[in-house]
Amino acid sequence: MTPQESWFPVLIVLPTLVPMIAAALTLLQSRSPRFQRAVTTGAIGTAFVASCLLLYLTNRYGTWSLTIGGWGDKGYPNGPLGITLVVDQLAALMLVVSTSVLLCVVVYAIGQGIRDGTEQQPVSIFLPTYLILTAGVCNAFLAGDLFNLYVSFEVLLAASFVLLTLGASAERVRAGASYVMVSMVSSLIFLAGIAFAYATTGTLNLAEMALRLDDVPSGTRNALYAVLLVAFGIKAAVFPLSTWLPDSYPTAPAPVTAVFAGLLTKVGVYAIIRAHSLLFPGGSMDNMLLVAGLLTMLVGIFGAIAQSDIKRLLSFTLVSHIGYMIFGIALSSEIGMSAAIFYVAHHILVQTTLFLVVGLIERQAGSASLRRLGGLIASPVLAALFLIPALNLGGIPPFSGFIGKVALLEAGVQDGSVLAWALVAGSVVTSLLTLYVVARVWTKGFWRPRADAPEGDMADRGPSALIDESSDIAFDDRPDVGRMPITMVVPTALMVAAGLVLTLWAGPILGFTDRAATDIVDRNVYVEAVLGEGAAK
Repeated sequence: MTPQESWFPVLIVLPTLVPMIAAALTLLQSRSPRFQRAVTTGAIGTAFVASCLLLYLTNRYGTWSLTIGGWGDKGYPNGPLGITLVVDQLAALMLVVSTSVLLCVVVYAIGQGIRDGTEQQPVSIFLPTYLILTAGVCNAFLAGDLFNLYVSFEVLLAASFVLLTLGASAERVRAGASYVMVSMVSSLIFLAGIAFAYATTGTLNLAEMALRLDDVPSGTRNALYAVLLVAFGIKAAVFPLSTWLPDSYPTAPAPVTAVFAGLLTKVGVYAIIRAHSLLFPGGSMDNMLLVAGLLTMLVGIFGAIAQSDIKRLLSFTLVSHIGYMIFGIALSSEIGMSAAIFYVAHHILVQTTLFLVVGLIERQAGSASLRRLGGLIASPVLAALFLIPALNLGGIPPFSGFIGKVALLEAGVQDGSVLAWALVAGSVVTSLLTLYVVARVWTKGFWRPRADAPEGDMADRGPSALIDESSDIAFDDRPDVGRMPITMVVPTALMVAAGLVLTLWAGPILGFTDRAATDIVDRNVYVEAVLGEGAAK
């Protein structure tokens, strides 16, 4: 056994196993905040390091799989029968980006809790739940069978229910109830798809299912594909299945909203990539996906234009930019898939950063509403932290948002179909409108004097951490919250820097996504990594 072969089995399980163990430890030591904070950051840091090593090893040695339990015969067509974890270049990249975001956000949340929290804040339950969310997200990217993917979704959704309703304010409970209902419907549809898939193929292992679906009649395959697309489309917030998101995410605390916006929808996008390329290649639903992608772009950005609250505005831009990812996937080409993967990584970083900045704005200015904000340019640090990711989201050159969009446009032009050209035009329009939206936030929130804002004389009484304790008072009567805590500014600045790294190293990163896309489009790479050489047809 070569060194890389001995490292892979250990590294594959670490991103899921370590946060799960840490969640149990932090729950048992709920009365020791320092212990909880140390264990949480250590666990997510370990998951990040393991993910970086997996990224290096998959880039050098290719796709790897691990069957846990020892029940399976790896030779096709008998097995495997255990829980299969698979890491390829796409999964490794998603793990690195996700764990880096999760680590920065938890440091931000800990800093916010130390500076602004009180003894009444539910910190003791926040960190264990956050670790469970981390484990669910990581396991979803590693899942090698459909039921394990379902379990991963349920783990992260159960944690998200708790995080979304922390403090149990009326607004959060109302938003949480809507989120729970939509998530339950999505889970039931996914479970029905799992039952349908097992009845059709006799397996839930993705590699085996990919081979057996080739012998299934096209009508049955398309029906199964449609069921799974609906389930994943709800989780990814693809129009018309996206109406739940803008009402749910903005009510949560800033760290929770940042993680939800950055990661949870991307898990759904990742599932769509796997279903589209591994299980149902051939493009039977590509036209429908292209239409859905175009509508997602336009409806989302038009919704953002109508908002005055920055968190709701960003939630609509989140929906809008999911359309770019669906655009790349639906082209069914290596260049389109590569551009979609690059854009997923870019959007996770940028969208998370912007929500963290909004948390800082709420803390310092007492609101996230453009009807109340103004004069934020007085804080150059806050202005820079917002401006850089805002320009990145708007696709201004030379930022990674521009690079990702150009790659998607190139893929659409290369496709040459009428729908692809419609997506190219829609992408340009959406990008310009996104720039208009963030420019409106910049001019009204930063450059306009607060006295000129319609409700500039009002603000929240004080910063709230996890419990929503907001109440309106006159802005002049609001207590001075002091300077921005360094433990909140530094993680936000690191996220901004990560977005810039994606820009500066765009060439090597696009080279990596090209190789990842090649392996995804050629599903034999995945199948043979799980079932052994010669298994693929």
